[in-house]
Amino acid sequence: MCGTVTRADEGRRVILAGWVNHRRDHGGLTFLDLRDHTGLVQLVFNPTHSGEAQRVAERARLEWVLRVEGTVGRRPPGNENPNLPTGEIEVTVESCEVLAQADAMPMGVADDALAEERVRLQYRYLDLRRPRMQRNLRARHRFVKTLRDVGDELGFTEIETPTMIPSTPEGARDFIVPSRLWPGHVWALPQSPQLYKQLSMVGGVDRYLQIARCWRDEDLRADRQFEFTQLDLEMSFVDEDEIFEVLETMISRAWESAFGMTLATPWPRLPYADAMRRYGSDKPDTRFGHELTDVTAIFEHCQFRVFAGAIAAGGVVEALRVPGGGELTRGELEGEWLQVARTYGAQGLAYLWRRGGDYEGSITKFLSVSELAQLTAALGVVDGDCICFTAGTQRVAATALGAVRMHAARRFGWIPEGQFDFLWVTEFPLFEKDPDDGRIKAVHHPFTQPHPDDWPLVRTAPERVRSRAYDIVCNGVELGSGSLRITRPEQQAAIFEALGLTLAEAETKFGFLLTAFRYGPPPHGGFAAGIDRIVMLGLGENSIREVIAFPKTQTGADPMTGSPTPVAPEQLAEVGLRLAPKAGSSAPGPT
Repeated sequence: MCGTVTRADEGRRVILAGWVNHRRDHGGLTFLDLRDHTGLVQLVFNPTHSGEAQRVAERARLEWVLRVEGTVGRRPPGNENPNLPTGEIEVTVESCEVLAQADAMPMGVADDALAEERVRLQYRYLDLRRPRMQRNLRARHRFVKTLRDVGDELGFTEIETPTMIPSTPEGARDFIVPSRLWPGHVWALPQSPQLYKQLSMVGGVDRYLQIARCWRDEDLRADRQFEFTQLDLEMSFVDEDEIFEVLETMISRAWESAFGMTLATPWPRLPYADAMRRYGSDKPDTRFGHELTDVTAIFEHCQFRVFAGAIAAGGVVEALRVPGGGELTRGELEGEWLQVARTYGAQGLAYLWRRGGDYEGSITKFLSVSELAQLTAALGVVDGDCICFTAGTQRVAATALGAVRMHAARRFGWIPEGQFDFLWVTEFPLFEKDPDDGRIKAVHHPFTQPHPDDWPLVRTAPERVRSRAYDIVCNGVELGSGSLRITRPEQQAAIFEALGLTLAEAETKFGFLLTAFRYGPPPHGGFAAGIDRIVMLGLGENSIREVIAFPKTQTGADPMTGSPTPVAPEQLAEVGLRLAPKAGSSAPGPT
């Protein structure tokens, strides 16, 4: 391979093939850099060795594909390139064959070549030639291969589950596949193999694993695509500790194989309630401190109406000390900082500065000397600090200030580079209220076990019930979720009742699973982790499009193939469908 020729090969005759990366003429000599996925090697074309090869080299242009045969030799003293692994040698070419010619390139293939993302995706096959993309895809390969290898060592059986399944409520919209043989009926592409992997446990598989392709019809963003790949596993006769140990082993070994970094295990565990209290997030970035402080007790009788009103309504006041924040202007705080808080539901963002031994800010006049003294002690405030406050329900106040915390971290450089803090977030709420209609819904899915201590609350206070669900979080990114599953009929019936599902409705939606659970289901639990997202994080990329070979744009289009494409009326007729114009849409197709 081009990038593997070294001084140890001096005097050897070699055959190389690859793309022309660079071309230089020096008098009677022609130099080409030949590239494959391993790197570059310098070729020397000397008419005294082969006039025919020299003539080919004179015609060759960038990205032509060549096969050459020649002898490895040392570069002349002073001509070495210390920046290349092959920088001490060159290959004197004796024969050269053109395997393919290339038109003028619509984009460069060097890592520093500038191209808009749409152009990169339109010519993705050229973009994949870039060293960065080659590195990313091969790192992804090593990551997935190691997951499989370790899974095999740990006794997992890889099973392929169907990709045409019944449409079931999983939280996002399904992609629908109409049936030709059953007019008016559809399949759905799976959002996850959840039900099938649980049925595998009923079938005695014991330890199931799949590198699963999944689909969700939801809006795209930097860490989300219509189709994605996840590590999916399920285990029988286990508790949380055993599942955690398996996943820590698999992911840490795959991480080292793909990215060359060692992860310390076991990973810390943080209950959901503590994560929200300390960081204002269920996926906290724990690489730095600067945690939130609940200061409700300090301001319980204060004269500032915003704080007093929130507390009287059963809410809280949260505070964040920003070291060095004394340099922040009123314009910054009431501009972008306030907007961050409002984006996450807060009505406003209050703030104080500590300067010259005193507090400054518009709310200072509403706060007593005693309240300010308690604030100083509780937060460890010193001169040069800024304190930001949110008030409202515990969830809204903490979430909004947690977002402000991350904004402050980027503004003041609190986040250490090259550090990966993995942790488990545990004991998520089992239920939550839908903000639109106020109905109770499952936070994860309706087969998640309630925490045994909270089982009596399922019917009386469902929002207070903790679950046996858990997430893997790293650097503020949620990488995957799992839970122990319900297998006891009376427990499942109570959960359906809390969700407002009658047994008849549950039977319609999940009948095949409930029927299977009548025939001796083993206790089991599992997990699903987003491989695209983990690889993105490990490689330091900002978008999963950089670790997927052929992704879609943020509008869900594929500029390379021009899809999605219109469908012929005959194709629709075969499956009993016809197109109806979407209200308010005049777009001719994807952009």
